[in-house]
Amino acid sequence: MLALGLLLSACGSGEEEPPQAAQQCDETLSPTAVGSLESVLGTKEFHSKGTGLERTANVLVEDQARVGRPPGHPDMCEVIADTGPRFRVKIDFRVYENADRFDDGTKWTAAGRYLYGMGREASANNRTADLFVGCSSSRLKGSEEEPAPIAGSLRFDKPIKGTYPANTPATREAYLTVLHSVTLAVVKELGCENNAGLPEKPVFQVKKWRGEQ
Repeated sequence: MLALGLLLSACGSGEEEPPQAAQQCDETLSPTAVGSLESVLGTKEFHSKGTGLERTANVLVEDQARVGRPPGHPDMCEVIADTGPRFRVKIDFRVYENADRFDDGTKWTAAGRYLYGMGREASANNRTADLFVGCSSSRLKGSEEEPAPIAGSLRFDKPIKGTYPANTPATREAYLTVLHSVTLAVVKELGCENNAGLPEKPVFQVKKWRGEQ
């Protein structure tokens, strides 16, 4: 039923979304992303909290200039369902290291993850989605010579008695639609050249992982 709902949402994504929904996550959600959130949360009624777009961008600038691995920070956005099961989606950003990327075929298989051709690397399963980009911006020290590595992550949190969505293309694409929308807003706030290589709309071309014929 969830997969069907996701597919139906995708078909109706061109419709105008309620203003109160679009205002969530500091207005970083596209109408299509709002529809995807409604699908994974199972409700049109939800609210968000978090550090917000400007603060997130400022923290990334500070972390990128820091020596050593940056500390953890609060989520940029957390969306909580107001009706039905108390499902929630959390989105955060960080300066990543190469070891954070899922570029090992064994990892993909073990985690049930699918790799997509978007940004430097994009992936999703039925619990999380990750999007890695490289940002060249005057706000990020040295990034004009070597793009700063920025990563966005989305996590689906279920109630104690709840269940995760099925690991289907509809679920994964819904996660990536939401994460792409917020990430695009972040790279624009940072002033990344060419939007850090992100297209205006998400791309769902599944890539083969290593060792696959």
